[in-house]
Amino acid sequence: MTKTLTMLTAVIVFVVGTIVGVRLLVSGTEASATQSTCRSSVVAKGERLNSNVVRVNVFNASARSGLANRVTINLQANGFLGGRIGNSTSKTKPGRVAILTADKKDPRVRLVASQFRDKVTYAKPDIDVAGGVTVVIGDKFSGLKSKSRTSIKSNRDIKVCIPVVPLP
Repeated sequence: MTKTLTMLTAVIVFVVGTIVGVRLLVSGTEASATQSTCRSSVVAKGERLNSNVVRVNVFNASARSGLANRVTINLQANGFLGGRIGNSTSKTKPGRVAILTADKKDPRVRLVASQFRDKVTYAKPDIDVAGGVTVVIGDKFSGLKSKSRTSIKSNRDIKVCIPVVPLP
């Protein structure tokens, strides 16, 4: 009697598992409800702009493999949001560090620039710089400062995107 019950239970579990598995295998990707990944906010002139609302894109113009990734990790340790990383397609070839910007007085740019040991140069953007501060790293890059500030007084109103982590 118990052997029969055990076999019947095993068969039921097997059949149900097979049906569920096949349905998962052939089902399409369901479009989940679109949720915003950030909440817009404004840092008013005179308020502190914190690194945790500044996204930084880092591109490698050096021969050193993986440099953009390492710089991004170090910037994230200082609170910055990681953006795009990769090899640089910009014509800007800095010796050390360059920030691609049309406005070097932007507080986001100034805060990012303050992270580097090297003298930062500025260049007009010749690649897409939307969505953050874009940094290009050169062959003579020597690293980030060990003690860097993580906020700066804003000299203008700035719209920022505060990351939102949706809870299940």
